Amino acid sequence: MLIGEVARRSGVSPRMLRHYDALGLVRPTGRTVGGYREYTAEDLRRIFHVESLRSLGLSLQQVGRALADPACTPSALVGDLIRWTEDRIERERELLERLRAIDASGPTGWQDVLRIVELLQGLDSASAARRQQAVLARPEGGPVPAELLADAVLTESDPHVAGALRWALARSGGDGLGTLAAGLRAQDVDVRRRAVLAIAELPEAPGVTAVLAEALRDPDPTVRGHAALALGRSGATEAVPALVRMVVEGFNDVDAAETLGALSQDPGHGDRIMTALADELAAPGADSATRIRLIQALVELPGTTVQEVLRRLVHDDDRAVALVASAFLG
Repeated sequence: MLIGEVARRSGVSPRMLRHYDALGLVRPTGRTVGGYREYTAEDLRRIFHVESLRSLGLSLQQVGRALADPACTPSALVGDLIRWTEDRIERERELLERLRAIDASGPTGWQDVLRIVELLQGLDSASAARRQQAVLARPEGGPVPAELLADAVLTESDPHVAGALRWALARSGGDGLGTLAAGLRAQDVDVRRRAVLAIAELPEAPGVTAVLAEALRDPDPTVRGHAALALGRSGATEAVPALVRMVVEGFNDVDAAETLGALSQDPGHGDRIMTALADELAAPGADSATRIRLIQALVELPGTTVQEVLRRLVHDDDRAVALVASAFLG
């Protein structure tokens, strides 16, 4: 078979076949009288072997080594190919995310594109100071997609950079709540904690109350606590049981007590909160420290009922509780 027929049968161009010949990958067995390359069926079979190996991502040099060197084991070569392919996919994924971020920003010109690329490069820096500068030094009015900032918030471990990102996200005017809500469902508890902190700074975002209410069922007390404080500060009464539990457990109990006090300004909520705190005070297993925290939460509430509870506690069997109640009553 001459080179033209081989090209038709194999799908490999004549130019590439000549290249294979020059590299010694597939050399035609014979030559015609006129000096043209003449391929046998075995040569054609080798061409198909070369193309099959190339389809796996092997370079021509690797293909030649695989076909010529009996010591070249497939497992080692395929293992290398897997690692290279994984690296390439990761780079492609990062490129795709960059392109999506640029597209989401709705750039009106190349300056907008360059601004997003600069921000992305800054956020990828190994230096926390550089990442923070990339966020805070953003020109006013520059388009930055909220999803980009939300993604960065979920992965940022440095507290100062994370704070800057939350600040930028809250002022971006975009909707990053969907990305943050997905972060609340992550397996990694640190991601969920970052998500709830960022959501708490988006009180006006549509749907934020429902997302925070869902976070009240999170197995992590830190996530539940931040969600309860954010809900309570927005006036959502579904946070009351979680806030009372925070006082009982001593987790951010001062903030929880202040939030309960603010919610109690509404007469419709005050009695419910008073009853919940009083019930915990009377619980048989409540220790001295817990009851003192509950008293401190009680005094944040308005109304005369608090005074009545304190007067009873002045005569409590627990001397420390009685002293604290007496001090607040005075």
